[in-house]
Amino acid sequence: MTIMTSASTPLAIIVLAAGKGTRMKSNLHKVLHPIAGRPMLEHLLASAQDLSPERQVVVAGHGREQLEQALGARATIAVQEPQLGTGHAVQQAEQALTGFEGDVLILYGDVPFVQAETMRAMIERLHAPDAPAVVVLGFEPEDPLQYGRVLAHDDGRIAMMVEYKDANEEQRACRLCNSGLMAVKSADLFGLLAKVGNDNSQGEYYLVDIVNIATLEGRTCAVIVTDDADEVGGINSRSELAEAEVRWQKKRRVQAMDDGVSLIAPETVFFAWDTQLGRDVTIEPNVVFGPGVTVADNVVIHAFSHLEGATLESGTSIGPYARLRPGAVLKAGAKIGNFVEMKQAVLGEGAKANHLTYLGDAEVGAGANIGAGTITCNYDGYFKHRTVIGERAFIGSNSALVAPVKIGADAIVAAGSAVTRDVADGELRLVRGEQLVKPGWADRFHDAMKKKKADQKKPR
Repeated sequence: MTIMTSASTPLAIIVLAAGKGTRMKSNLHKVLHPIAGRPMLEHLLASAQDLSPERQVVVAGHGREQLEQALGARATIAVQEPQLGTGHAVQQAEQALTGFEGDVLILYGDVPFVQAETMRAMIERLHAPDAPAVVVLGFEPEDPLQYGRVLAHDDGRIAMMVEYKDANEEQRACRLCNSGLMAVKSADLFGLLAKVGNDNSQGEYYLVDIVNIATLEGRTCAVIVTDDADEVGGINSRSELAEAEVRWQKKRRVQAMDDGVSLIAPETVFFAWDTQLGRDVTIEPNVVFGPGVTVADNVVIHAFSHLEGATLESGTSIGPYARLRPGAVLKAGAKIGNFVEMKQAVLGEGAKANHLTYLGDAEVGAGANIGAGTITCNYDGYFKHRTVIGERAFIGSNSALVAPVKIGADAIVAAGSAVTRDVADGELRLVRGEQLVKPGWADRFHDAMKKKKADQKKPR
């Protein structure tokens, strides 16, 4: 069948998100629960955005205030109250689509992984020569469970759709299931919905009935089938959320390795939705990426490190047991080692902080060396302050740099110093109490303590 282009036809999307999500047992709206650090609704909207929709409508009920806050002006919120079924839910978007003429794609907020290519295929099928009134996305799961069934001819024309609870045994034997996703022209959608009744076992207005109504009127309705049942998997509970995370991570790990990343123990590495990785990156076991991480080529991330909002330039190395928080930047060839934490800090080219260090609100120049146990004291209880460390500076172990403070290029801060004033270029700063020596004092102390302890053990 020749598929006509729909590139010039305006598109609106309707996302159904009015369910109470009771199985989540959460105060957070179901569709705002994150997968790979991103709310499931945002995964869906990002895919839809590839089709450049002219309007976006999210149908909400319980928790709509959370959706309004999360979406802002990006979508119109239509309220479904009470919830009388999926057909009734879509009807609530009618006012938001007043004056719209084009295609409408109906999606579900708890079905987050539908790909843009699948959405586009639905729209293209809607514009095929046989001009279907409705296009349904079907799938064939290993276990059809209680999904609604799509009874279709070999050419994809739909004979009938039926919800599981209303199906007979012969209909339930059909393995082609309804994902719930549909594409409909705006000129047809609300007219068909107005004819939907609620004479069924649930007493609800089923969206699928628009297919049956159009078919009875002699119009064609069609199904296209996705090869990936996971693409249309719904998420209704914490366990299903965890399963979705597992599926997403598995695919992302494969993609990373295909793109030239070495994962020593792939199943122990967790990516965020926007993690960017260069080539010849090596990631050791038990590394976790939060959102906002960019990693260039030839980087090594050692085991048990956590990164979020960080940028690693080419040739850098972190960990093991390193933590990079938002605003951490490692310039080319820089290195941080075990138990080092960075936040809103830049480590210059070739600079090193190898052990037990905190760098917060700091700028470290190229080639500088930060000794073990160094802390930039950036917070005074009210405000954050910056520490600037010059090129090739050497900060001795167990130093406290009390911000705001500047350490000059080639300067040396002696171990154990608490620096509260700027250090000039090439200067040595030594801030310690005077070392006091008392020969023999320790021997006399031990003798006295041993005698006292022995006296306490004598019988009285």
